[in-house]
Amino acid sequence: MRRSSAGLCKRLRHRPATAVVTALALAATLSACGSTGNSEGVTTLNFFQFKGEALQDFEQIIDDFEAENPDIKVIQNQQPDADTAIRTLLVKNRTPDVVTLNAGGKIGQLLDAGVFYDFSQDPVVDTLNPAVQEIIADLGSHDGEVNALGYVNNADGIIYNKTIFKEQGLEIPETWDELIDVCEKLQAAGITPFYGTLADSWTTLPSFNGMGAFAARDGFFDKMREAGENVDPAKSPSFSVDFADIAEKQNTLYSYAQDGYRGRTYDDGNAAFARGEVAMYMQGIWALNPIKQANPDIEAGIFPYPVSDNPDDRVLVSGVDVAVMIGRDTPHMEEAKRFVDYLYRPDVIEEFAKSQNMIPAVTSAKWSDDPALQDVKPFFDDGKIAGFIDHQVPAGIPLDSIVTRGLMDNNPMSALATLDNEWAKVAARTID
Repeated sequence: MRRSSAGLCKRLRHRPATAVVTALALAATLSACGSTGNSEGVTTLNFFQFKGEALQDFEQIIDDFEAENPDIKVIQNQQPDADTAIRTLLVKNRTPDVVTLNAGGKIGQLLDAGVFYDFSQDPVVDTLNPAVQEIIADLGSHDGEVNALGYVNNADGIIYNKTIFKEQGLEIPETWDELIDVCEKLQAAGITPFYGTLADSWTTLPSFNGMGAFAARDGFFDKMREAGENVDPAKSPSFSVDFADIAEKQNTLYSYAQDGYRGRTYDDGNAAFARGEVAMYMQGIWALNPIKQANPDIEAGIFPYPVSDNPDDRVLVSGVDVAVMIGRDTPHMEEAKRFVDYLYRPDVIEEFAKSQNMIPAVTSAKWSDDPALQDVKPFFDDGKIAGFIDHQVPAGIPLDSIVTRGLMDNNPMSALATLDNEWAKVAARTID
């Protein structure tokens, strides 16, 4: 692995890593310092990269880029604890030239703080799926700028065994009633509809996200942030009111899970689905790699959660697995842009997405022929995707454990009441 021998000094706009930040901290300016010198006309770029499983893919990209651009050397700095590492670098005035991060909830503070370049006027933006960029914009931006570019996306939905569905004469359900009908028919045939894995509390979030996106439309979280500590569980906006139907439906799906689902783990679920023990699995495409490693011959697909009885209401929940940024004040802006433009060449992003079993953000890029990815392609093509709602929940709220407790106790409404209470407590101690 290539490593940087010296940090590149940049200017830094400091923003604390805590959830409670002040406007003054956000406005803090970057202090200037010298940058790494060039050697014999070769510019060295510091490429901060968070995704361990993509290290070799990026190394190949770098080798190919350097062959076409002999005046640029790219040093890949792969960081397993990227959220901590990037904040440490920012505090030390060592903003990398090019950065990749997972576009989760924690990235919002960095985007708001203005530490990254504004791509608004760059042609690369026009090559990207607007719905993907909207997911990032919902997480944060500096004064409405485009501070991060989506690179590859995942998909959150119901994984299903295509062989079982074919043998039972079942169609992909497009409405809630059709999904319940599928569950009933599977049970009648002696087949367990779902595999539950409540022993790993995070595994309740894929279904909560997948269905919750329907409840969160029309600015639910904006309204919750406006309500702040005055959230009233007896009226909207509140989890207790707006998510009541979603919570009950999630609880219903777990009622179709295998015996003992409260004590089973994610690894148990992957293995059981790979063995064909159940027909469906409440996970996302990230689970397909371990499933196919256990059973390369399995025919698996994925479809979005059909929350309502109108097929047109279906929305696929997707996260931006890799987002790309440039340090706002890098002394090597022209070279950094050349590297980023190379990353977004259709042939380059196609190979990366295929290797990572992900979805390319460039609209002209070809998708992998993996059947599960092809299942969700129409939703990306039509822009019918939404981000993970847990990214909108403050880090101080243990969403996964709260949702899991509600399912454990078969009392989802108690979980929603707890969420409202926790939201109010976090808002009360947050200084805007």
